[in-house]
Amino acid sequence: MDLRFKRFFLIVMDSVGIGESPDAKSYNDEGADTLGHIASHMGGLKMPNMGALGLSNIREIGGITPTSKPLAHYTKMQEASRGKDTMTGHWEIMGLHIDTPFRTFPDGFPDEIINKLEEKTGRKVIGNKPASGTEILEELGEEHMQTGSLIVYTSADSVLQIAAHEEVVPLEELYEICEYARELLNDPAYMVGRVIARPFVGKPGAFERTPNRHDYALKPFGRTVMNELKDANYDVISIGKISDIFDGEGVTKSLRTVSNMDGMDKLLETLDMDFTGLSFLNLVDFDAKYGHRRDPQGYGEALEAYDARLPEVFEKLREDDLLIITADHGNDPIHHGTDHTREYVPLLVHHKGIEEGIHLPIRESFADIGETIANNFQVTSPKNGKSFLNEIN
Repeated sequence: MDLRFKRFFLIVMDSVGIGESPDAKSYNDEGADTLGHIASHMGGLKMPNMGALGLSNIREIGGITPTSKPLAHYTKMQEASRGKDTMTGHWEIMGLHIDTPFRTFPDGFPDEIINKLEEKTGRKVIGNKPASGTEILEELGEEHMQTGSLIVYTSADSVLQIAAHEEVVPLEELYEICEYARELLNDPAYMVGRVIARPFVGKPGAFERTPNRHDYALKPFGRTVMNELKDANYDVISIGKISDIFDGEGVTKSLRTVSNMDGMDKLLETLDMDFTGLSFLNLVDFDAKYGHRRDPQGYGEALEAYDARLPEVFEKLREDDLLIITADHGNDPIHHGTDHTREYVPLLVHHKGIEEGIHLPIRESFADIGETIANNFQVTSPKNGKSFLNEIN
Protein backbone atom coordinates (compact mmCIF):
# COMPACT_ATOMS: atom_id res chain seq x y z
CA MET A 1 0.00 0.00 0.00
CA ASP A 2 1.32 3.43 -0.97
CA LEU A 3 1.03 5.65 2.11
CA ARG A 4 1.44 9.42 1.94
CA PHE A 5 2.82 9.37 5.49
CA LYS A 6 4.18 6.31 7.26
CA ARG A 7 4.22 7.75 10.79
CA PHE A 8 1.94 10.29 12.49
CA PHE A 9 3.11 12.07 15.65
CA LEU A 10 0.15 13.67 17.42
CA ILE A 11 0.86 15.99 20.37
CA VAL A 12 -2.06 17.12 22.51
CA MET A 13 -1.04 20.09 24.65
CA ASP A 14 -3.61 19.41 27.35
CA SER A 15 -5.84 22.48 27.89
CA VAL A 16 -3.93 24.92 25.63
CA GLY A 17 -6.93 26.77 24.19
CA ILE A 18 -6.61 29.71 21.82
CA GLY A 19 -9.71 31.79 22.59
CA GLU A 20 -13.39 31.35 23.40
CA SER A 21 -15.55 29.21 21.15
CA PRO A 22 -18.71 30.70 19.58
CA ASP A 23 -20.76 28.70 22.11
CA ALA A 24 -18.64 29.70 25.14
CA LYS A 25 -21.58 31.54 26.72
CA SER A 26 -23.48 28.26 27.06
CA TYR A 27 -20.62 26.97 29.23
CA ASN A 28 -20.22 30.16 31.30
CA ASP A 29 -16.88 30.71 29.53
CA GLU A 30 -17.30 34.07 27.84
CA GLY A 31 -13.92 35.80 27.61
CA ALA A 32 -11.87 32.64 28.13
CA ASP A 33 -8.52 32.81 26.34
CA THR A 34 -5.90 30.43 27.71
CA LEU A 35 -2.95 31.34 25.48
CA GLY A 36 -3.84 35.01 25.20
CA HIS A 37 -4.21 35.58 28.93
CA ILE A 38 -1.03 33.67 29.77
CA ALA A 39 0.91 35.71 27.22
CA SER A 40 -0.45 38.95 28.73
CA HIS A 41 0.48 37.82 32.22
CA MET A 42 4.00 36.90 31.12
CA GLY A 43 4.52 40.12 29.20
CA GLY A 44 4.79 37.95 26.08
CA LEU A 45 5.56 34.27 25.60
CA LYS A 46 8.97 33.12 24.37
CA MET A 47 7.97 30.29 22.03
CA PRO A 48 10.07 30.78 18.88
CA ASN A 49 9.58 27.23 17.63
CA MET A 50 5.80 27.23 17.87
CA GLY A 51 6.03 30.69 16.33
CA ALA A 52 8.02 29.32 13.40
CA LEU A 53 5.33 26.70 12.86
CA GLY A 54 2.71 29.45 12.65
CA LEU A 55 1.06 29.65 16.09
CA SER A 56 0.68 33.44 15.91
CA ASN A 57 -0.54 33.16 12.35
CA ILE A 58 -3.65 31.43 13.69
CA ARG A 59 -4.23 34.40 15.95
CA GLU A 60 -1.51 36.69 17.22
CA ILE A 61 -0.25 35.75 20.68
CA GLY A 62 1.75 38.25 22.72
CA GLY A 63 5.51 37.81 22.36
CA ILE A 64 5.19 35.44 19.38
CA THR A 65 5.71 37.16 16.04
CA PRO A 66 3.65 35.93 13.08
CA THR A 67 5.91 34.49 10.40
CA SER A 68 5.79 35.13 6.66
CA LYS A 69 6.74 31.53 5.87
CA PRO A 70 5.23 29.22 8.52
CA LEU A 71 6.71 25.74 8.68
CA ALA A 72 3.28 24.22 9.29
CA HIS A 73 -0.20 24.46 7.86
CA TYR A 74 -2.24 26.18 10.55
CA THR A 75 -5.76 26.90 11.77
CA LYS A 76 -7.94 26.41 14.82
CA MET A 77 -10.59 23.81 15.61
CA GLN A 78 -13.99 24.08 17.27
CA GLU A 79 -15.27 21.21 19.40
CA ALA A 80 -18.48 19.71 18.03
CA SER A 81 -19.34 17.47 20.98
CA ARG A 82 -21.12 18.63 24.13
CA GLY A 83 -18.65 19.09 26.94
CA LYS A 84 -15.21 20.48 27.60
CA ASP A 85 -13.43 17.67 29.39
CA THR A 86 -10.39 15.58 28.55
CA MET A 87 -12.25 12.46 27.46
CA THR A 88 -14.70 14.34 25.24
CA GLY A 89 -11.85 16.18 23.52
CA HIS A 90 -9.66 13.13 22.96
CA TRP A 91 -12.51 10.86 21.91
CA GLU A 92 -13.60 13.48 19.38
CA ILE A 93 -10.03 13.78 18.05
CA MET A 94 -10.22 10.05 17.32
CA GLY A 95 -13.52 10.36 15.52
CA LEU A 96 -16.34 10.07 18.06
CA HIS A 97 -19.12 12.60 18.68
CA ILE A 98 -20.47 12.94 22.22
CA ASP A 99 -24.08 14.14 22.43
CA THR A 100 -24.64 13.44 26.14
CA PRO A 101 -22.07 15.15 28.38
CA PHE A 102 -20.39 13.17 31.12
CA ARG A 103 -21.97 13.85 34.53
CA THR A 104 -20.37 16.02 37.16
CA PHE A 105 -21.13 15.97 40.89
CA PRO A 106 -20.84 19.48 42.35
CA ASP A 107 -22.47 18.30 45.59
CA GLY A 108 -20.42 15.12 45.92
CA PHE A 109 -21.38 11.57 45.03
CA PRO A 110 -24.70 10.02 46.08
CA ASP A 111 -24.96 8.03 49.29
CA GLU A 112 -25.47 4.73 47.46
CA ILE A 113 -22.02 5.00 45.88
CA ILE A 114 -20.27 6.06 49.09
CA ASN A 115 -22.01 3.36 51.13
CA LYS A 116 -21.00 0.64 48.68
CA LEU A 117 -17.39 1.85 48.71
CA GLU A 118 -17.31 1.74 52.50
CA GLU A 119 -18.94 -1.71 52.64
CA LYS A 120 -16.59 -3.16 50.04
CA THR A 121 -13.36 -1.73 51.45
CA GLY A 122 -14.04 -1.69 55.17
CA ARG A 123 -12.78 1.89 55.19
CA LYS A 124 -14.74 5.07 55.87
CA VAL A 125 -14.92 7.79 53.23
CA ILE A 126 -14.03 11.39 54.04
CA GLY A 127 -14.29 14.43 51.80
CA ASN A 128 -16.80 13.59 49.05
CA LYS A 129 -16.85 17.07 47.57
CA PRO A 130 -15.26 19.07 44.74
CA ALA A 131 -11.74 20.06 45.69
CA SER A 132 -8.24 20.80 44.48
CA GLY A 133 -6.01 17.75 44.74
CA THR A 134 -3.42 19.60 46.80
CA GLU A 135 -5.88 21.43 49.04
CA ILE A 136 -7.80 18.26 49.92
CA LEU A 137 -4.55 16.69 51.14
CA GLU A 138 -3.83 19.68 53.33
CA GLU A 139 -7.35 19.49 54.75
CA LEU A 140 -7.80 15.73 55.21
CA GLY A 141 -4.37 14.10 54.83
CA GLU A 142 -3.62 13.95 58.55
CA GLU A 143 -7.06 12.51 59.37
CA HIS A 144 -6.57 9.91 56.64
CA MET A 145 -3.23 8.86 58.12
CA GLN A 146 -4.74 8.56 61.60
CA THR A 147 -7.90 6.66 60.59
CA GLY A 148 -7.13 4.95 57.27
CA SER A 149 -10.24 6.54 55.76
CA LEU A 150 -10.31 7.08 52.01
CA ILE A 151 -10.22 10.65 50.71
CA VAL A 152 -12.83 10.82 47.96
CA TYR A 153 -13.25 13.99 45.95
CA THR A 154 -14.28 15.25 42.55
CA SER A 155 -13.75 18.37 40.45
CA ALA A 156 -15.45 20.32 37.71
CA ASP A 157 -14.63 17.32 35.50
CA SER A 158 -16.57 14.06 35.41
CA VAL A 159 -14.25 12.26 37.79
CA LEU A 160 -14.18 10.39 41.09
CA GLN A 161 -10.74 10.61 42.69
CA ILE A 162 -9.50 8.54 45.62
CA ALA A 163 -6.42 9.80 47.46
CA ALA A 164 -4.49 7.60 49.86
CA HIS A 165 -1.05 7.69 51.46
CA GLU A 166 1.11 4.91 50.08
CA GLU A 167 2.16 3.88 53.59
CA VAL A 168 -1.46 3.73 54.80
CA VAL A 169 -3.18 2.14 51.81
CA PRO A 170 -0.76 0.07 49.69
CA LEU A 171 -0.84 0.85 45.99
CA GLU A 172 -2.26 -2.55 45.06
CA GLU A 173 -5.16 -2.05 47.46
CA LEU A 174 -5.81 1.49 46.20
CA TYR A 175 -5.89 0.24 42.61
CA GLU A 176 -8.33 -2.55 43.55
CA ILE A 177 -10.58 0.00 45.27
CA CYS A 178 -10.54 2.20 42.18
CA GLU A 179 -11.32 -0.77 39.94
CA TYR A 180 -14.36 -1.50 42.10
CA ALA A 181 -15.43 2.17 41.95
CA ARG A 182 -15.10 2.02 38.18
CA GLU A 183 -17.43 -0.99 38.07
CA LEU A 184 -20.00 0.87 40.18
CA LEU A 185 -19.84 3.95 37.96
CA ASN A 186 -20.16 2.04 34.68
CA ASP A 187 -23.89 2.26 35.32
CA PRO A 188 -25.30 4.63 32.62
CA ALA A 189 -27.19 6.43 35.39
CA TYR A 190 -23.90 7.87 36.63
CA MET A 191 -22.01 8.48 33.34
CA VAL A 192 -18.72 9.25 35.16
CA GLY A 193 -15.81 9.62 32.76
CA ARG A 194 -12.91 8.59 35.00
CA VAL A 195 -11.99 7.14 38.35
CA ILE A 196 -8.48 8.21 39.36
CA ALA A 197 -6.19 6.70 41.98
CA ARG A 198 -4.27 9.57 43.62
CA PRO A 199 -1.51 8.11 45.84
CA PHE A 200 0.62 10.47 47.90
CA VAL A 201 3.47 10.42 50.40
CA GLY A 202 4.94 12.73 53.05
CA LYS A 203 3.85 14.14 56.39
CA PRO A 204 1.20 16.69 57.41
CA GLY A 205 2.17 20.05 55.96
CA ALA A 206 4.41 18.42 53.36
CA PHE A 207 2.29 15.94 51.41
CA GLU A 208 3.25 15.22 47.82
CA ARG A 209 1.38 13.29 45.15
CA THR A 210 3.43 10.52 43.52
CA PRO A 211 3.71 9.50 39.85
CA ASN A 212 1.77 6.31 40.66
CA ARG A 213 -1.52 7.89 39.59
CA HIS A 214 -3.73 5.57 37.58
CA ASP A 215 -6.86 6.45 35.57
CA TYR A 216 -9.80 4.10 35.03
CA ALA A 217 -11.88 5.45 32.17
CA LEU A 218 -15.14 4.47 30.59
CA LYS A 219 -14.59 2.52 27.41
CA PRO A 220 -15.35 4.56 24.29
CA PHE A 221 -18.95 3.91 23.25
CA GLY A 222 -17.91 3.30 19.64
CA ARG A 223 -14.93 2.28 17.56
CA THR A 224 -12.30 4.98 17.14
CA VAL A 225 -9.65 5.44 14.49
CA MET A 226 -7.23 3.82 16.95
CA ASN A 227 -9.29 0.62 16.90
CA GLU A 228 -9.26 0.61 13.12
CA LEU A 229 -5.51 1.18 12.94
CA LYS A 230 -4.79 -1.62 15.40
CA ASP A 231 -7.09 -4.07 13.61
CA ALA A 232 -5.36 -3.24 10.32
CA ASN A 233 -2.02 -4.18 11.96
CA TYR A 234 -0.74 -0.63 12.26
CA ASP A 235 1.01 0.58 15.41
CA VAL A 236 -0.74 2.83 17.93
CA ILE A 237 1.74 4.01 20.56
CA SER A 238 0.16 5.89 23.46
CA ILE A 239 2.30 8.24 25.55
CA GLY A 240 1.17 9.61 28.89
CA LYS A 241 -2.48 9.20 29.84
CA ILE A 242 -3.71 8.38 26.32
CA SER A 243 -4.13 4.68 27.08
CA ASP A 244 -6.08 5.52 30.24
CA ILE A 245 -8.36 7.95 28.39
CA PHE A 246 -9.31 5.21 25.91
CA ASP A 247 -9.21 2.40 28.50
CA GLY A 248 -6.56 0.69 26.37
CA GLU A 249 -8.84 0.47 23.32
CA GLY A 250 -6.87 0.54 20.07
CA VAL A 251 -3.48 0.78 21.81
CA THR A 252 -0.62 -1.52 20.74
CA LYS A 253 2.07 -0.05 23.01
CA SER A 254 1.75 2.22 26.05
CA LEU A 255 4.47 4.46 27.50
CA ARG A 256 3.66 6.05 30.86
CA THR A 257 5.01 9.49 31.78
CA VAL A 258 5.44 11.53 34.97
CA SER A 259 5.69 15.05 33.50
CA ASN A 260 5.68 17.12 30.32
CA MET A 261 9.42 16.76 29.97
CA ASP A 262 9.20 13.00 30.45
CA GLY A 263 6.49 13.02 27.79
CA MET A 264 8.81 14.80 25.37
CA ASP A 265 11.55 12.27 26.19
CA LYS A 266 9.18 9.40 25.40
CA LEU A 267 8.12 11.11 22.18
CA LEU A 268 11.76 11.28 21.11
CA GLU A 269 12.04 7.56 21.85
CA THR A 270 9.18 6.82 19.47
CA LEU A 271 10.78 9.04 16.83
CA ASP A 272 13.73 6.63 16.94
CA MET A 273 11.43 3.60 16.52
CA ASP A 274 10.72 1.97 13.18
CA PHE A 275 6.93 1.71 13.10
CA THR A 276 3.99 2.41 10.82
CA GLY A 277 1.03 4.14 12.37
CA LEU A 278 0.40 6.65 15.16
CA SER A 279 2.37 7.97 18.14
CA PHE A 280 -0.14 9.81 20.37
CA LEU A 281 1.14 12.03 23.22
CA ASN A 282 -0.72 13.94 25.90
CA LEU A 283 1.20 16.63 27.82
CA VAL A 284 -0.76 16.71 31.07
CA ASP A 285 1.13 19.29 33.18
CA PHE A 286 -0.38 22.32 31.43
CA ASP A 287 -3.82 21.28 32.65
CA ALA A 288 -3.22 19.44 35.92
CA LYS A 289 -0.41 21.54 37.41
CA TYR A 290 -1.20 25.00 36.13
CA GLY A 291 -4.63 25.40 34.54
CA HIS A 292 -6.72 23.89 37.36
CA ARG A 293 -4.51 25.57 39.95
CA ARG A 294 -4.94 28.92 38.19
CA ASP A 295 -1.20 29.51 37.92
CA PRO A 296 -0.55 31.61 34.79
CA GLN A 297 3.14 32.06 35.61
CA GLY A 298 3.79 28.34 35.96
CA TYR A 299 1.69 27.66 32.87
CA GLY A 300 3.67 30.16 30.81
CA GLU A 301 7.00 28.78 31.96
CA ALA A 302 5.82 25.25 31.12
CA LEU A 303 4.83 26.38 27.62
CA GLU A 304 8.25 27.92 27.07
CA ALA A 305 10.01 24.79 28.38
CA TYR A 306 7.96 22.63 26.00
CA ASP A 307 8.75 24.93 23.09
CA ALA A 308 12.47 24.61 23.80
CA ARG A 309 12.24 20.84 23.22
CA LEU A 310 10.71 21.09 19.75
CA PRO A 311 14.03 21.35 17.81
CA GLU A 312 14.85 17.84 19.07
CA VAL A 313 11.58 16.66 17.52
CA PHE A 314 12.17 18.46 14.22
CA GLU A 315 15.65 16.95 13.93
CA LYS A 316 14.35 13.38 14.19
CA LEU A 317 11.39 13.73 11.82
CA ARG A 318 11.69 11.74 8.59
CA GLU A 319 10.51 12.68 5.11
CA ASP A 320 7.40 10.49 5.44
CA ASP A 321 6.43 11.66 8.95
CA LEU A 322 3.58 14.01 9.83
CA LEU A 323 3.59 16.05 13.05
CA ILE A 324 0.25 17.35 14.35
CA ILE A 325 0.09 19.67 17.38
CA THR A 326 -3.25 20.54 18.96
CA ALA A 327 -5.16 20.63 22.29
CA ASP A 328 -8.30 19.06 23.76
CA HIS A 329 -10.01 22.07 25.45
CA GLY A 330 -9.00 25.24 27.27
CA ASN A 331 -8.16 25.87 30.94
CA ASP A 332 -7.66 29.61 31.22
CA PRO A 333 -5.69 30.29 34.44
CA ILE A 334 -7.02 33.87 34.50
CA HIS A 335 -10.66 32.78 34.18
CA HIS A 336 -12.99 32.32 37.15
CA GLY A 337 -13.18 28.99 38.98
CA THR A 338 -10.89 26.01 38.39
CA ASP A 339 -12.77 24.46 35.49
CA HIS A 340 -11.86 23.77 31.89
CA THR A 341 -12.91 26.46 29.42
CA ARG A 342 -14.81 26.04 26.15
CA GLU A 343 -12.33 27.33 23.57
CA TYR A 344 -11.00 26.85 20.09
CA VAL A 345 -7.80 24.80 20.03
CA PRO A 346 -4.80 25.38 17.74
CA LEU A 347 -4.00 23.03 14.88
CA LEU A 348 -0.48 22.95 13.45
CA VAL A 349 0.39 20.34 10.80
CA HIS A 350 4.06 19.98 9.87
CA HIS A 351 6.09 17.80 7.52
CA LYS A 352 9.49 18.26 5.90
CA GLY A 353 7.99 18.98 2.49
CA ILE A 354 6.40 22.27 3.57
CA GLU A 355 8.07 25.34 2.10
CA GLU A 356 5.37 27.75 3.23
CA GLY A 357 2.40 26.61 5.28
CA ILE A 358 -1.11 27.70 4.38
CA HIS A 359 -4.02 28.88 6.51
CA LEU A 360 -6.40 25.93 6.52
CA PRO A 361 -10.14 26.52 6.93
CA ILE A 362 -11.34 26.56 10.55
CA ARG A 363 -12.23 22.98 11.44
CA GLU A 364 -15.76 22.37 12.70
CA SER A 365 -14.80 19.25 14.65
CA PHE A 366 -11.72 17.84 16.36
CA ALA A 367 -12.61 14.64 14.48
CA ASP A 368 -10.98 16.13 11.37
CA ILE A 369 -7.68 14.86 12.80
CA GLY A 370 -8.96 11.31 13.14
CA GLU A 371 -10.49 11.42 9.69
CA THR A 372 -7.17 12.59 8.23
CA ILE A 373 -5.31 9.73 9.91
CA ALA A 374 -7.90 7.21 8.71
CA ASN A 375 -7.70 8.65 5.19
CA ASN A 376 -3.92 8.31 5.11
CA PHE A 377 -3.91 4.68 6.26
CA GLN A 378 -7.07 3.83 4.30
CA VAL A 379 -8.96 2.43 7.29
CA THR A 380 -12.61 2.86 8.29
CA SER A 381 -13.48 5.92 10.35
CA PRO A 382 -16.55 7.08 12.33
CA LYS A 383 -17.08 9.73 9.61
CA ASN A 384 -17.69 12.57 12.06
CA GLY A 385 -14.93 14.75 10.61
CA LYS A 386 -13.48 15.98 7.32
CA SER A 387 -10.01 14.92 6.24
CA PHE A 388 -7.46 17.62 5.45
CA LEU A 389 -4.97 15.17 3.94
CA ASN A 390 -5.35 16.52 0.41
CA GLU A 391 -5.12 20.12 1.66
CA ILE A 392 -1.68 19.59 3.20
CA ASN A 393 0.05 17.84 0.26
